[in-house]
Amino acid sequence: MNAGTASRGELAVLTGGPADGLRMYVRDRPSVVQVTYPCAWESPTRGVRAEAVYVYRRDHRTREEPLRYGFDGASP
Repeated sequence: MNAGTASRGELAVLTGGPADGLRMYVRDRPSVVQVTYPCAWESPTRGVRAEAVYVYRRDHRTREEPLRYGFDGASP
């Protein structure tokens, strides 16, 4: 990682699942990335929110940018 990427992290791409193709920057090569999407409410309750949670796990075979994270459909 050079000085320019040190401040923003390393480029990573998500594969599969609802965030397929999403590109982002990560720091310290986390093993897991969690993606959330807000759920729509039919009759919202004040102060309450619901989000769908999706888990992506790092492909440890990838050694350079972009890092790859694959969708883990079995994770809650």
